[in-house]
Amino acid sequence: MRFDPSFLDEIRARLAVSHVVSKRVKLKRQGREFIGLSPFKQEKTPSFTVNDQKGFYHCFASGEHGDIFTFVQKMEGLSFPESVEQLAREAGLEMPKSTPQEQAREKERDRLREAMEEACRYFEAALADKQGHGAREYLHQRGVTEKTSQTFRLGFGGRDRHGLKEHLASKGYSAEEMVEAGLIIAGDDIPVSYDRFRERLIFPITDQKGQVIAFGGRALSDRMKAKYVNSPETRLFHKGYVLFNQGPARQAAFERDQILVVEGYMDVIALAQAGFSNAVAPLGTALTEDQMRLLWRMAPEPVLCFDGDEAGRKAAHRAVDTALPLLEPGRSLKFCFLPRGQDPDDFLAEQGADAFRGLIDKAFPLVRVLWSREVEAGDFSTPERRAALEDRLAELLKQISHKRVRRHYGEEIALQLKRLWLTDQPVKHAPGPAKGTPRARFERSGNRGFGGRNLQEPWEYGGASESLKQSALVRGASEIASREALILRTLFNHPWLFEDQSEQIASLTFRNRRLEALRDEMLSLTIADNPLDFEAFRTHLRDSESGAIVAQIDRAITHKSDWFAEPDASRTDVETGWRQILALHRRSVELGRELEAAQNAFQDEGSDSAFERLCDIRRQLTDLEGVEASIEGYGEESGRAGDPLA
Repeated sequence: MRFDPSFLDEIRARLAVSHVVSKRVKLKRQGREFIGLSPFKQEKTPSFTVNDQKGFYHCFASGEHGDIFTFVQKMEGLSFPESVEQLAREAGLEMPKSTPQEQAREKERDRLREAMEEACRYFEAALADKQGHGAREYLHQRGVTEKTSQTFRLGFGGRDRHGLKEHLASKGYSAEEMVEAGLIIAGDDIPVSYDRFRERLIFPITDQKGQVIAFGGRALSDRMKAKYVNSPETRLFHKGYVLFNQGPARQAAFERDQILVVEGYMDVIALAQAGFSNAVAPLGTALTEDQMRLLWRMAPEPVLCFDGDEAGRKAAHRAVDTALPLLEPGRSLKFCFLPRGQDPDDFLAEQGADAFRGLIDKAFPLVRVLWSREVEAGDFSTPERRAALEDRLAELLKQISHKRVRRHYGEEIALQLKRLWLTDQPVKHAPGPAKGTPRARFERSGNRGFGGRNLQEPWEYGGASESLKQSALVRGASEIASREALILRTLFNHPWLFEDQSEQIASLTFRNRRLEALRDEMLSLTIADNPLDFEAFRTHLRDSESGAIVAQIDRAITHKSDWFAEPDASRTDVETGWRQILALHRRSVELGRELEAAQNAFQDEGSDSAFERLCDIRRQLTDLEGVEASIEGYGEESGRAGDPLA
């Protein structure tokens, strides 16, 4: 019996080789592959390898090699049709009927593939000729090169309402075949059928073998109602099982052991042009279970890239819910969130490939996004609310079908709950935490968790909801520390400090890298201007690109006693306050290093003593907050001695 290649590909897409083989062979992951003892020959040292990305197994001891169908045939003594039937049943697919009618339908599918290829060539030609000028201009504005356009076989739908239909008719294709392929729109209420994709930029959608099975079209005019349209479901195309660029990305994903998932066609194209050829996109919908299985065949932990806004947050949450029942050892998801209002295309154009690679390297694990979703902006000040949170988390964990994965998730969630309960008030007596409570201290200095990193969460780039921004988990994550702001404000208002202390100032370390950049700019100005013109110095900084950060520094300082940084403070008081604030800053930096070591120890040990050490250091850091200069005589020359706020 001859099987339609697309049916066999569907089975392969649903069943990883390691999944089929592991029923007979105990496998262990080794890098990008799995290894085990040969099922074909007795041996003591593993020589049997399985590669899900390439879709085959290989036995170095016996030379046996093949895919899932070959393995089942050899292990169970089945014929090829029998192996297909068994694996199709396992994949949840119905076997095609071996009848003359089925054979005729197979020929019809071949005919549809040929029609899709002819349509693709038509679209490519339309983009290249005079009518495609607007589409080419759009691609140029988006930074897409001609080479990239040709690689993805981009096209233009043409302006003629019947252009493609007439072209395919001239090649011998019937109107019924065009409708079946999804290329034209027809119906009882439509007197004359017409082209589906006219006046649109065309993105060919291919299967694993690179054959065109569908198209996506982007509107190039605001008068068009739908910005994007895709081919309808056809015999060739089932969008829930397909990813844009899945064929080319598969090999790149194997080479890098990583697959990136973005939201749109142009994101994939921009990434490929920037060197990230391992990117794919769903076709205008949320990721389906079958698309996730396809991704896991390419890499064990696909990285899902979302905008940092509310829509991106909701998309990430949907992906978490879809993935939970499918998780297995070594198979999960990571999440990367971009700055609010930017997609990968925008981000690459503005900040470049290296910055994007940095975001990918810091992608968040699924468990962290799950935890953040459940606790963001939460008020757990009563036993009932804490119990409700635990019930929600317990119900979510029940969705994880694999026992060991579920157990490890339970342990991780239990650890996070312990941290949360230890740092939260048992009873909330008034709005906001009391000044002396552990919760207040943790909130002021920034709670931490999951590997010792600040709980800045995926939405630290500005896309968070207002409630999330105010939560104890993330508040202050992207703000400027008041002490660091005070140091820069003192230098801004009293640049004469650079004259004697330039080396000391240059060696200062700031948590906020933008402050280091501002400090470096100020150093450059003081070196270039000799003697220093103070007014020109301040005017230059306020009028330059640094003006925004200078304004943010002003907003970050809330202590009324920090008046020594103000322009009217005497030189003596400035020097006194400067010495004090530097001493506090250095102590803060030292504690920061101790904190990092304590966090690593707690992450490794998870013991109560390690956690207590972590809390102790955090308390020491907290004790530095609000400590102001209190040296004898401080403020006398500026007329503020005795001021209770001084």
